Amino acid sequence: MPRRVLQGVVISDKGDKTVVVRVDRRVVHPVYKKIVLRSKKLHAHDGSNQHRVGDIVRIQECRPISKLKRWEVIGAAPAAGPAGGGA
Repeated sequence: MPRRVLQGVVISDKGDKTVVVRVDRRVVHPVYKKIVLRSKKLHAHDGSNQHRVGDIVRIQECRPISKLKRWEVIGAAPAAGPAGGGA
């Protein structure tokens, strides 16, 4: 079975070789039909301690590393282009 890959923002890098990543997803509210933002905090293994708060990273599922860590950082996400897209 393929491992899930998610993208999120590092919100904490206090632990040794660990980062906490906030992963956001958009869902449609069942009654109001409005798009609502849902988020989850996941602990991920960062063996090189190179990612800092505010970095956008990609994480993938892995074997349990500790009580909370079931994800590992596979690298920084590619930077997005300019928001306007033009001049």
